Amino acid sequence: MGLAVLTMKASVIEMFLAVPQINCDIKARKIINPEFVVKCPAGCQDPRYHVYGTDVYASYSSVCAAAVHSGVLDNSGGKVLVRKVAGQSGYKGSYSNGVQSLSLPRWRESFIVSEGKPQKGVTYPSALTYSSAKSPAAKAGETTKAYQKPSVPGPTTQPVTLMQVPGTTPMEGNHTTLPKPSPSAGSATSSSRPQPLGHRSRELAGETDLWKPGSVLLDAGFVPEEELSTHPLDPESQGDPNCKVDLSFLIDGSASIGKRRFRIQKQFLADIAQALDIGPAGPLMGVVQYGDNPATQFNLKTHMNSRDLKAAIERIPQRGGLSNVGRAISFVTKSFFSKAGGNRASAPNVAVVMVDGWPTDKVEEASRLARESGINIFFITIEGAVENEKQYVMEPNFASKAACRTNSFYSLSVPSWFSLHKTVQPLVKRVCDSDQLACSKTCLNSADVGFVIDGSSSVGTGNFRTVLQFVANLSKEFEISDTDTRIGAVQYTYEQRLEFGFDTYSTKPDILNAIRRVGYWSGGTSTGAAIRYALEQLFKKSKPNKRKLMILITDGRSYDDIRIPAMAAHNKGVITYAIGVAWAAQDELEVLATHPAKDHAFFVDEFDNLYTLAPKVIQNICTEFNSRPRH
Repeated sequence: MGLAVLTMKASVIEMFLAVPQINCDIKARKIINPEFVVKCPAGCQDPRYHVYGTDVYASYSSVCAAAVHSGVLDNSGGKVLVRKVAGQSGYKGSYSNGVQSLSLPRWRESFIVSEGKPQKGVTYPSALTYSSAKSPAAKAGETTKAYQKPSVPGPTTQPVTLMQVPGTTPMEGNHTTLPKPSPSAGSATSSSRPQPLGHRSRELAGETDLWKPGSVLLDAGFVPEEELSTHPLDPESQGDPNCKVDLSFLIDGSASIGKRRFRIQKQFLADIAQALDIGPAGPLMGVVQYGDNPATQFNLKTHMNSRDLKAAIERIPQRGGLSNVGRAISFVTKSFFSKAGGNRASAPNVAVVMVDGWPTDKVEEASRLARESGINIFFITIEGAVENEKQYVMEPNFASKAACRTNSFYSLSVPSWFSLHKTVQPLVKRVCDSDQLACSKTCLNSADVGFVIDGSSSVGTGNFRTVLQFVANLSKEFEISDTDTRIGAVQYTYEQRLEFGFDTYSTKPDILNAIRRVGYWSGGTSTGAAIRYALEQLFKKSKPNKRKLMILITDGRSYDDIRIPAMAAHNKGVITYAIGVAWAAQDELEVLATHPAKDHAFFVDEFDNLYTLAPKVIQNICTEFNSRPRH
């Protein structure tokens, strides 16, 4: 007798722990339960099972096909956890994991998917509640459970109520009659069931309803066969225009951080997303997670509002591995801030690096390249090395070496993960202060500027000093350092001489002193040879992420060919500004200058008038910079 009771109890427990199985064509909108685990069959990668959206899916989508698209399942099927979320004003289609999802203007209800591992202490329905009497469960003769919200078991557990779906045949054989559901429990046929936002309070007339209002065509050339709400969704925020930045968070997913602190880190990101007011006219945010190797969780254009961004952050799984911060910074410099990834030329690039303890690789060189690329690096170090742990740190003072500037503005030290939340507002204030983002690429801090100076006999000593003053006046306008703009100079006659290279001086005072020390050479005028020399001896050593500007100053016609050297400079990506004085041939200036010549070629009839060109040259350099893609 006792054995029979135990067997019966085990059967009942097994029944309630069972995971419902659905077909590939089941859409999330058909299932009333707001959160549930289901088992998908194999073969749901088939294109006949439609999916709408990316990461967050319209409830008109196939649940199982969306799980394949998201990467939670492969085509062999398996268990997936589904959670309903609010409707979106738009869904963007994409191709992922063999599934092409479609775009959708808006929908009243969405869902997200994750691995089918129930949260500890949470009970999920062992049978699903469908919105139609003709549900797949009913067709199969199943019993469908009246919906109850997943709950954490308390001291008293309410009995689970099963009910028969109207229009179905009761299951054969003996069964236990359980208590009837209370009126508040609701059922599949209850007209008082809460409707999603904008849902009309009537039963849908099947799958043939028309799209209203309007007739909007989708990627696949058809409209979902369900009526849209006539009540528009709340207008999406366009973002805070006073904080227009492109922001990348590099989060620590290493094994040493542990699951609890990783969750705290994700909550911190969600709080940042909420505080920033994400939108196309304001800040955009992407996330890169690093461990042994970095990986983009989502880029700048994936989520266009704070709500969607927070939902995506919640789904980020921990990668594990080491804490290779330097490798992650290099990855962001090369791959993250791209036009394809949503980077906007008009917005500063900001990378916030979060580190638990200390990195397991070096960060200084990778960070220098990032700064030269115009990325403002912020470092948040949580629970950094104490005195007896510093012996294990590979690169002492790594935060100071990596941050945009060696001051407290770019580096925040947090003593405990449990006080990380206090950093939200200070960090938001700093990343939104564009005037303080000193590492942003500008026309004055992102170039290698090479002056090619005519020192021929026709110039004369006095005029040569005037030319040098003009060179100094231009140089003063740039922000000069080894990671900002660098200055070099070549003097030429028949021959050529490197006065100083890009890596010779790294401060503005040193550059100005070097210009004053240049001695007048005297000789002929071989401008073509001078350009070839500058390309080989000066610009060949330019950094790949620097804009290359050549400012050539001459007072006469060249004795040699200039066309081929000028074309070579253009082919090597050198932007040439040609400055002519006195007897300079204006037709040659137009050949030397980058197209269009009207913006890159200048002429004055006297050396004493050179100073008048400096503001115009700088203005055109900046205009040209702002009109071209940064990455």
